[in-house]
Amino acid sequence: MKKITTLFVLLIVVTTLKSQTIFPDNGPLYNDEIVPRIDITVNPDTLAWLYQYENLLSNIEFTARFIFNDGEIIDTIEPVGFRLRGNTSRYSNKKSFKVSFNTFTSGGKYYGVEKLNLNGEHNDPSVIRSKVCWDILRKMEIPAPRANHVRVYINGNYYGLYISVEHIDEEFVKTRFTYNDGNLYKCLYPADLNYLGEDPDLYKFESGDRRAYELKINEEADDYSGLAHFIDVLNNTPAENLKCDLDEVFNTYDYLKVIASDVLFGNWDGYIYNQNNYYVYHNSTTNKFEYIPYDLDNTLGIDWLDRDWGTRNMYDWQQHGDHYRPLYERVMNNQELRDQYTYYMNQLITETLDIDSLITAIGQRRDMIAPYLTIDPYYPLDYGYDMNDFYDSYTIALGGHVDYGLFPFLQTRVNAIIDQLENTNMLPVIKYIKHQRSSASEVWVRAYTDVANLPATVNIAYTIEGQGSLEQTMYDDGLHNDGEAGDYIFGGLIGDIPENSSLTYQIRVMDNEGRETTMPCEPVFVPQSGGSDVMLYINEFLTSNEASIADEHGDFDDWIEVYNAEDITVWLGDKYMTDNLTQPNKWQLPDAYIEPGAFQIIWADDEPDQGPFHATFKLSKDGEDIGLFDANMFAIDEYIFGPQTTDISEGRLPDGGPDWVLFEQPTPGASNESSDINGQNESSSFVLYPNPAHGDVVHLSSPLNYAVYNIYGQIVGKALNYDKINISEYNKGVYIVVSDKGEKGKLIIN
Repeated sequence: MKKITTLFVLLIVVTTLKSQTIFPDNGPLYNDEIVPRIDITVNPDTLAWLYQYENLLSNIEFTARFIFNDGEIIDTIEPVGFRLRGNTSRYSNKKSFKVSFNTFTSGGKYYGVEKLNLNGEHNDPSVIRSKVCWDILRKMEIPAPRANHVRVYINGNYYGLYISVEHIDEEFVKTRFTYNDGNLYKCLYPADLNYLGEDPDLYKFESGDRRAYELKINEEADDYSGLAHFIDVLNNTPAENLKCDLDEVFNTYDYLKVIASDVLFGNWDGYIYNQNNYYVYHNSTTNKFEYIPYDLDNTLGIDWLDRDWGTRNMYDWQQHGDHYRPLYERVMNNQELRDQYTYYMNQLITETLDIDSLITAIGQRRDMIAPYLTIDPYYPLDYGYDMNDFYDSYTIALGGHVDYGLFPFLQTRVNAIIDQLENTNMLPVIKYIKHQRSSASEVWVRAYTDVANLPATVNIAYTIEGQGSLEQTMYDDGLHNDGEAGDYIFGGLIGDIPENSSLTYQIRVMDNEGRETTMPCEPVFVPQSGGSDVMLYINEFLTSNEASIADEHGDFDDWIEVYNAEDITVWLGDKYMTDNLTQPNKWQLPDAYIEPGAFQIIWADDEPDQGPFHATFKLSKDGEDIGLFDANMFAIDEYIFGPQTTDISEGRLPDGGPDWVLFEQPTPGASNESSDINGQNESSSFVLYPNPAHGDVVHLSSPLNYAVYNIYGQIVGKALNYDKINISEYNKGVYIVVSDKGEKGKLIIN
C-alpha cells in the first residue's frame, strides 16, 4: 500500500491575509550568542589576483570551499563563489568578501540564504556599530538584514573579525514579504527619487559604471514603470493629497520608522542626507513599494563630512543646498505624517530601547568579540588601531573620522532628540489592510493599528452595492482572524452579503481621546462573488523534487497536478495559474484540453521555453499559494500550503475531495486513490521489470492488453496480448501502464 500521512487542514482565511513583514529567526548562520568560524579555501593564485590593485573592482566569482563551524555544526559546501565586495572598502587593507552558494550550484542555499556578505568594518574601530543598527531596526520591525560577528580564515590563515550581514536579494524579500516576484531596486548615489519624466527608461540612468536605481529582480524584463509611477506620485501629488496618494503606492508608515532609526543612528550615508545606500521593493501583495535600509557602517559617531551628527536637528536631517529629497522633505512638510514620525521617534527612545540597558548589552558583546580582535592581523593596517583604541572607541572620540565614542554618541543623540521632540498628538495609524472572501456571503477584513492613546475603537465602515452606510466591529482578541490577542491586528467579518452583491469598505479607528482616522482614503472595492463552475482541481503538488519524477528534459522540477472532475473535456487556454493569489494571471495555461477524469501535470520550474506545460514560476518548499483562475480572474481552486518535505507530495484524497494528505510515494499524472509501492499497483496481476528501466525493453510478467500514458495523460504506446513494452523512443521520466481491466503500474525510465 502507498504510505499516506494524514494532513488535517483548517483553511483559516487569515492565512491569505498576508502583508505584514515577517522576521525570520537568526538560526545557526546568524547566531549572535557566539562568534562562529568561517573557512574559505581558494586557489592561492586566485587570491593573489584578487588583491592586485588593477583587479580590486572585479566582480568575477571564483570557485572556493566554504566551511561553517559554530562549535556544534560543522558544514562544508563546495563549490561556492568567492570575490571581493564593497566600494571604497576594496582599497582598504582589511577587505570585505562575498560568498555565493548559488553561483556554481543552481538554487544553492545555506540555511535559506544564497549569499553572505563578510564585512571587514575597517572604518569602525569598535567593529560593532553596524551590528547595533541592524539589531535596532529589527526591534523596530523594519525589514532589515540579520547580522552577527564571525571569524574569517582564508586558506588556513586568520583574516580577522568580521560582521556577516544578510544579503538583500530575492531570498531576502521572500522571507520578509512572502513573495519575491516584485521588482527590487538597489539605490546608490545619486538616487534622490526626483521626478525625471513619464518615460520609465529615464530612471535607468547611470552613475559611474552602474545604474543609480539598479534592478536586482526581474532583470530580463527591465521594467521601470512601477518605479517611475511611484516617483511621479511622490513628487507631483498636491500637498493636500500626499498622505492618501502616497499611501496607495508606498508603505509610508513603516518608512517613518526608518527615518526615526536613521536619525537616531546619525546615519548620513543613507537616502536622507547622501541619496545613497537603500533598496526599494515593489511588494506584490500590497502593490506598494517598501523601503529597505542598507550599509550602516557610517553611523553612531563615524563622520567623514565634519558635521555634528550627535546634536543635529531631528526634523532637518537632509543635506542643504544639494538635491531635493522628496521622500523625506515632503513627509516632514506634512503635519500629520510629521506627527506620526514624532510619535515613532519618542516610542523608539522611550519604549523600544532603554539606553542604559542597550549600553550594557553592547559592552557585553564588546567583551565577547575582543579576544578575536586581539589576534586580528588586519585590524591595525588601515588606521593603526590597537586594542587600546578598540576599548577607547566605546567611550571616547579617537579623532579623525571617529568623532564620538559609541556610548557618548548614543547618550548625546538621545538627549538631543528629547530636547527637539515636538509636543504633538498623533492620529491613529491604520496599515496592512487586507480582505478575503470566505464565501459568497462573507468577507473577512483585518488591519494593523498604531494608536497613541489606548484603548481604541476599530470598525469596518462599508456599503453593499453602494447603498446605505453600515458598520461592523473589529476585534483584537485572537478569535476573529486577527492573529494573536493583543497584537494590534484587528479582524472583523462582514456577513449576510446578498447573492451577487459587491461592497466597498474602509477601516475607522478612534483613540481614547476621540481622534479618528479612516483608511484607505478611497474605499476598497470587493467585487461580487462568482467564477467558473468548471470542476478543475489542484489535486497534488510537489515543491522539492529530487527523485520522484523527471520532466521530458530529465529535470527534477517542482510540479502541480490538475484534475478534471467533469464528464466533459475542458479547454485550458483561458485559465491561469499562480503561486501568488494576489496575482491571479501570473501564467496562462496553454492552448490544450484536459479529458474527463484526466490529470494534467504543470511543471512549476520558471522555464516556459521548455514546453507548453512549464509555468513561469517555481514553488517554495517553505510554503506559499497555488491558485487556478478563470478568464475573469475568479478562483476555480486555491490552496495555501505550509513547509514541505523533499519527494513527499501533498494532494487531495479522494481526487478533487476536500481533504489534503501527504504521499510518501507521489502519484503524478494518476489518481491519488491508486495504491503504489516501488512503482507497482499492489492489486495488479502484472509486474514491470526492470523498473526503474534502462535500455530498450521493459518486460511484463504476463501478456495483456495495455496502454502507456505519459505525465500529460497522453497515450504514448499500447499493445494487445503482449508481454513487452518498447521504450527505445521514450524520454526519461515517469509513465503509467494501464491494463484493459483498469489495473495500473508506474514505470520509471532513467
